[in-house]
Amino acid sequence: MKHNETGYEITEKKELYGYQKGDIDLIFDRMDNTPPDYHLLYQLPTGGGKTVIFSEIVRRYLAQHDKKVVVLTHRIELCRQTSKMLNGFGVKNKVINSKIKELPDQGEYSCFVAMVETLKNRLNDELLHIDNVGLVIIDEAHYNSFRKLLSSFKKSFILGVTATPLSSNIRLPMNENYDELIVGDTISSLIEKGFLAKATTYTYDVGLTSLKVGINGDYTVKSSDELYSNMVMQEKLLHAYTEKSLGKKTLIFNNGIHTSLYVYETFRNAGFGIRHLDNTSSAEERKDILKWFNETPDAILTSVGILTTGFDEPTVESIILNRATKSLTLYFQMIGRGSRKLHNKDEFTVIDLGNNAARFGLWSDPVNWQHIFKAPEFYLENLRDDADIELNFRYTMPLALRAKFANTANIDFDVEEEHKLALKQNLRSKTVLEKSLEQHAAMCVDNTETLTEARQLSRELDEDVEFRIRKYSNCLSHCSKNYREWLTEDYKQKLLLLIGKKYREKIFREAD
Repeated sequence: MKHNETGYEITEKKELYGYQKGDIDLIFDRMDNTPPDYHLLYQLPTGGGKTVIFSEIVRRYLAQHDKKVVVLTHRIELCRQTSKMLNGFGVKNKVINSKIKELPDQGEYSCFVAMVETLKNRLNDELLHIDNVGLVIIDEAHYNSFRKLLSSFKKSFILGVTATPLSSNIRLPMNENYDELIVGDTISSLIEKGFLAKATTYTYDVGLTSLKVGINGDYTVKSSDELYSNMVMQEKLLHAYTEKSLGKKTLIFNNGIHTSLYVYETFRNAGFGIRHLDNTSSAEERKDILKWFNETPDAILTSVGILTTGFDEPTVESIILNRATKSLTLYFQMIGRGSRKLHNKDEFTVIDLGNNAARFGLWSDPVNWQHIFKAPEFYLENLRDDADIELNFRYTMPLALRAKFANTANIDFDVEEEHKLALKQNLRSKTVLEKSLEQHAAMCVDNTETLTEARQLSRELDEDVEFRIRKYSNCLSHCSKNYREWLTEDYKQKLLLLIGKKYREKIFREAD
């Protein structure tokens, strides 16, 4: 096995496809016909070969210009991968990592690969200086950490590359740092051409009203852990896996470590082979777990935030989004982990347990990246909110639970239609809840032998109850979250009382 001066394995040069060659020509056209300090942003979906493209750009640029190139990444894994790819294109490069304090040998290199934080620290300490830099390439350009270094390369051509040209910080839009966006091939086109696997998405409605949004604009870890760690959500996840992904190599994304550990226990107790990985795992643990994941056909890996970038495992057959996110970038990154195509893999499964597809659209749907680049605030402000998404929910009772109500022919209840009927008949709105309570109570009594069993069975209707209350609340002109929560608790208490009443009536009837 060959290695370069950095000690990293050399990757063989990859073949360039037609769409890649076309985009490279377009980028060089901008380089040749714009000022030397022009800032250009290039978008291409995950799996489209961004590293291959900018490695060829580096090779071609160095052949045409007597200047140096700096490639910036935000993670050490990406530094290593980039260095290997550049070697495959015949570009001799040096990685500037935490061990590099000075560059006495910089004259031997025309290309440098660096983590942004490391390079920033070296430049600030004035321990390191790279002369005559003509081109700076920024990988995963949507991360704002790169802004810290732009002032150090004021005379250089800046090329940012990303799958999602939407800043990770809405207060720092990308159009403030880039003069133009070039949009590459679409996900649907790359699927059609055979470069990406096709995703089949299954969505499971999840009530997200308990989630809170943090200062970064996304749901907080604490509120996500509280929701996704509860037994109902764990059972929903396990059900979704067994229904749609059983036997497939599966990657589960969570928002919090507590949730991921609960997932680990839930699946392990169900007899499935599963491992857990997060950013507190040691390098040795990570290496061991990823080796196991690679070698085990039906492996399940539950993770938190660590595998969205810099991780490439083409054998992944199923992605489970066991979290909600308001980040379009994160949404594409998570699903993209399953999009790599193999000779025996043309499709993969996506299970969405965070209403993400309803918020952003399906992974392969068209996206107007130019519009997002030019007006990110407008795009974000017009994303569907959770309340709007949940208006379209339709509760479907799980088959295992439906079997417990076998003696009841019809378990459906259309709250909206019942509310319209009540208004038409000049009845109080609460008659809708009274009818619903009658049905739920009858279901519990008709399918059990004792009052205790009936009341226990009623607790399994919590999801249906919450769905009906949410629909009822939407029918009212004004309904606060506190009032809706009160209605839910009041409904459950009344249901227990009504079950007791119906059981007494049942006993009296049997006595007669």
